[in-house]
Amino acid sequence: MGMVHVVGIVLHPRRDCTPAVDTILAWAKERDVTVLGLSDEIGRIDCSAVAVSSEELVDRSHLLVSLGGDGTMLRALRLVEGRKTPVLGVNVGRLGFLAEVDANHLTDALSAIDAHRYTVEPRMAVRTTLPDGTDVTSFNDIALVRSPGNGLAAVSITVEGHSFVRYAADAVIVSTPTGSTAYSFSAGGPIVSPTVQGLLVSAAAAHSSFNRSLLLSLDEHLALDVLPSSGRLAVEADGIVRGFVDAGDCVKITPLPGAAHVVRLGRTTFYERARRKLRVAGSAQVDTFDTTNVSVVDNFESSRYEVLVAGEVAGYVEYRRSVGHIEFLHTEVVQGYEGRGLAGRLATSALDDVRARGATMTTSCPFMAGYVADHPGYADLLGETPSG
Repeated sequence: MGMVHVVGIVLHPRRDCTPAVDTILAWAKERDVTVLGLSDEIGRIDCSAVAVSSEELVDRSHLLVSLGGDGTMLRALRLVEGRKTPVLGVNVGRLGFLAEVDANHLTDALSAIDAHRYTVEPRMAVRTTLPDGTDVTSFNDIALVRSPGNGLAAVSITVEGHSFVRYAADAVIVSTPTGSTAYSFSAGGPIVSPTVQGLLVSAAAAHSSFNRSLLLSLDEHLALDVLPSSGRLAVEADGIVRGFVDAGDCVKITPLPGAAHVVRLGRTTFYERARRKLRVAGSAQVDTFDTTNVSVVDNFESSRYEVLVAGEVAGYVEYRRSVGHIEFLHTEVVQGYEGRGLAGRLATSALDDVRARGATMTTSCPFMAGYVADHPGYADLLGETPSG
C-alpha cells in the first residue's frame, strides 16, 4: 500500500485545470485514494472530488497538489504553513520557479510520491504584524509600496536595533530566497538559491544615493521604520495588499525557516528553471531536449495554442475562435528553439484539436496555410469564416 491516502488539490482561479484534475481522479480511483478540493474551486468544474473547507483540506491531506502557476503554488504553501504536508507544483499553462512537473507527467509524479521516491525542499516564509494587529505571512516577499497619489516610500532599515540605511523608493522589499526571482529581481536584486538561509532587502526605483540590496542572516533582527517624510504605504504580501502603514509605524520582520515543504522529483534544478523562465543570456537557448518533455496546450485565456518544452513556452499559434470555427492568425517559435520541428508539432496538435471539436478552420497565417497545403489530410477542415 502506498503512502498517499488523501490528496488535496488547489486550482488556478482562471486556467482550465479540468484535464489535470481528471488525471488525479483517475489515478486516485485505481488506488482507492480520496481526492479533496476547496468548495469554491471544485464548484467551478464537474468532477467527483470531495468539496471541503480550507481547514479540512490541510488537516486531511497527505499530499497537496497545486495546479496552476507560481501564484497558485504560493497560495498552497500558505495553506499548509507550519505543517509537514508536502506540496507538489504542477504547471498548467506556463513554466514556474516552484512547480517542477508538467501536467502530462502528473500520473508518473503521483506514483513516485506514493512510492516515496521523492525529496522535499524546505521553503522559508516571512511574517509581520500590521499596526491593526493583522498577522501577515508570505513565502515570496513583504513589500512596503508607494500608494498612488502619495509620497515615496521613505524607510529606514534597522538591523539589531540600529539604523543601517535609509531608502527613498517606489517600494522597499524584504524577500525570502524563494522570492529573489520575483519583485526583488525586478528591482535589480540578485538570484538566490532557495537553499540559502537569509533575507534580501531591496529598493525598487530608488531615489536615494544608496540603492544596493542587502543580504541579512536569519539571526539578525530586522525592522522597517516608516520615516516622517514617507507617504502612506501599502503592505503587500506575495503581491496581495494586506494593509497600510503610515509615517511613524514600524514593520518588524520575522523569518520562518522550513515553513512549508515542496516536492522535488529531481527532473529539473532550480537553475534550469531560472535560466528558462528569466531567459538568461547564453543559456536560454536549448541545444538538446528530451522529446518526452514536449507538449502542446490550448491557452484559451491568450487565444493561442502553445508548445511547451519542459513547461517553457517555446512557440505558439494565435487564433480567433467562434462557434464551430477557428481562424489561425500567426505562428511563432521562440528564438533558440527554431529548427527543431516544434512548429510542425504545434500545427499538428492544433489541427487535430479542430478535428476533435468537429469544427472548421481558416488561416491568415502563412505558416499554417503552408502546413495544410503540405499535409492534404487536413484539407477537409478548411471552411469559410463565419460572417457576423
